[in-house]
Amino acid sequence: MKKSLLALAALTAFAGVASAQSSATLFGIVDLSLNSVKNGSQSMKLMSSNQLNSNRLGFRGVEDLGGGLKAGFWIEGGMDSDTGGTGQTWQRRSTVSLMGSFGEIRFGRDYTASFWNYTYFDPFGTNGLGNVLNPVSTLGSGATTLVRANNTVSYFLPAMGGLYGQLQVAAGENTTGNKFIGGRIGYAAGPVNVAGAWGKTEKSGAMVDDYTDINFGASYNMGFMTLMGQYSKREYSTLDSKTMLFGVLVPMGGGTFKASYVKSSGTSTALTPDLYDATQFAIGYQYDLSKRTALYGTYSKLSNDGTAAGGAKFTVGQGPAMTVGGASSTGYNFGIRHSF
Repeated sequence: MKKSLLALAALTAFAGVASAQSSATLFGIVDLSLNSVKNGSQSMKLMSSNQLNSNRLGFRGVEDLGGGLKAGFWIEGGMDSDTGGTGQTWQRRSTVSLMGSFGEIRFGRDYTASFWNYTYFDPFGTNGLGNVLNPVSTLGSGATTLVRANNTVSYFLPAMGGLYGQLQVAAGENTTGNKFIGGRIGYAAGPVNVAGAWGKTEKSGAMVDDYTDINFGASYNMGFMTLMGQYSKREYSTLDSKTMLFGVLVPMGGGTFKASYVKSSGTSTALTPDLYDATQFAIGYQYDLSKRTALYGTYSKLSNDGTAAGGAKFTVGQGPAMTVGGASSTGYNFGIRHSF
């Protein structure tokens, strides 16, 4: 009996040491809204996920290995909360890391280095009806790296004043559109944040050329409002597309007012003139009931500026299929988001 009690005490002590050296966290976001979207002459009312923040369920943890070295993991998957989805996978992020005074080395599926500026310098955080990516195209290249890539190896700079940066490569593994190399460098201090990024998805499979993405972003917090701007250019073969955004965040009445103007244009083929020409204007308001729960509403209008015959068919998000090039897409929504 004494031996059993002694063994139990030893195990309890060991568990206490282990728990002091490592941690794991369950986290997530559930975001649902009621949307009304009109694409061309077709309209639809629907319930949608991911309109303020992307729905997710995840686990993350860090272990202190001693000597300033830490190991970490992060697995995170998206959810379609309006339908319950079709099963949980970790398609958003699935990484393992080593961290220390040298910075961080990270392996796995993750955001690409060339994506971060799109979301950081967008008042709508690349979500919902006002998403800056709504009028952005990968030019038919087959590249799958606009937002994320599989099989990545990334190096992140350590804390160096306001300087931050990342280098990243991704193995193609015989998958078209995933072989990637890119980097990002930025500076954030006080009210200012500026960054530039570049990414190249190397020619593979049916791709006829490399696909490249270069972008720059900046924000300035004036206290009573934050101004944002970004510029991006994507190139593939003889095609290119440029996008500019001007946006603002204004604290207002227990929440935040948001607005953005996005302009995309590009060079396309003679058979499809103005294929990437579009403008989008969006406004929204987020009211914070608490640090974790918010109510929100958004209105967005996207005008495809090309001709009806060959113009773009960009839309503000989920809704009926856009069947006529050069038509407009409009939408509004009201929703709730809870994070945990």
